[in-house]
Amino acid sequence: MTAPAMHIVFFGDQHLDSLGGAQVSMRLQREFLERAGHTVTVVAPKMHGSRAARGTDPSNLDLPSVPITVDREYSMSWPGRRTDRFLDRALTHRPPVDLVHVQADFWGAFIGHRYAARHGIPVVHTMHNRVDVGIAAVTPLHGPVLSALNIWRRRALAGVVPTIGGSDGWAFLRGIAGGASAVTAPSTHFARRLEEHGVFSPVDVVWNGIDDDIRDATLAAAPGEREPGRPRFVWLGRMSPEKRLLPFLEAFVESGVDADLEIIGGGAQRAAAEKIVEDLPTVRFAGKLSYPDTLARIAAADALVQTSIGFETQGMTPFEAATLGTPSVISDPDIAAELGGGLWAVPGASGTEDQRRAGLVETLRRAASDIAAGTAPQPMREVSESFRQSSRTAAMIEVYDRVLAAESRTQNPK
Repeated sequence: MTAPAMHIVFFGDQHLDSLGGAQVSMRLQREFLERAGHTVTVVAPKMHGSRAARGTDPSNLDLPSVPITVDREYSMSWPGRRTDRFLDRALTHRPPVDLVHVQADFWGAFIGHRYAARHGIPVVHTMHNRVDVGIAAVTPLHGPVLSALNIWRRRALAGVVPTIGGSDGWAFLRGIAGGASAVTAPSTHFARRLEEHGVFSPVDVVWNGIDDDIRDATLAAAPGEREPGRPRFVWLGRMSPEKRLLPFLEAFVESGVDADLEIIGGGAQRAAAEKIVEDLPTVRFAGKLSYPDTLARIAAADALVQTSIGFETQGMTPFEAATLGTPSVISDPDIAAELGGGLWAVPGASGTEDQRRAGLVETLRRAASDIAAGTAPQPMREVSESFRQSSRTAAMIEVYDRVLAAESRTQNPK
């Protein structure tokens, strides 16, 4: 039996108007939960800069914050008593909260768990981030950084969740999951790793999804047959080291494939990326696009290229591509296994960087040849249907219902 309408409070590390896969997922979750009759409030740091001038969504509760990147795209809110008081005052003007859904890994997680503990509200925690791999990708000092993060985590959550020792990435995730009644992950491979490292058990697998309506509109607008021309590849994401854009472009140049390539997104590595391919007129940088425009570009491509290895907890773009009928070149074997088919798997993921590059060069050549010959693999239909956001929201509501039912039994034992 489905629970009555709920007020669910999401906690995120970043504002939903900022760039990022977690933000896209949370926007869709909110929209489809609201369609199902529930109320959603999203608590996140206030944005700064030109993008902050947009109208405020009434579902958002913006916390006092400071910008943390040069482009002022991202910001942080300090987890402490001042933020606690601000949040408590702001939520008194909204309906009573039934459930806290933490979808954050740093300050947003601390703030969310502190709020839930103060008010005796159950928590569902979605793990979006492989913290150890992400930090190792952006700094050679990842060991000291993780140690510092664990110290901060213990101080911010003292008396809120059970004290968890340790100084690595898994200790950090164990610590922020300590106050949760349920933990979800967006892929089977990440869920199993969380269980194996003692973060939580069992972990529910709930994929991130694609907007049903935009998917249908994108497919309806797509041509019935492939338009003639060179093979068309698309890469999209944040231009940062863990996404491995620069090694991909080096491999693309080395492969010598006669193909068009569109790069969608932005980030600190854009200038370096443009320099690698400055002599290739078939490579185009599209910048940051809207969600519908991005999906349209994926649908129009012959293949999406995913190049990160070990970092993605799901890797939304290959799933979006599969849902739109576009196969992918995939470097991460975990993501390839999750998709099950409709892809070109890149060999050498566990090898040296030279071996990874050689594997990517070989796979790009094979993909271009298959596309030109009309023998590209077809994504699996099961993935297409299971990736709709409506089905993902239904799965998450089942988790919510289970947690609230358990909370009710605890409070009202027979």
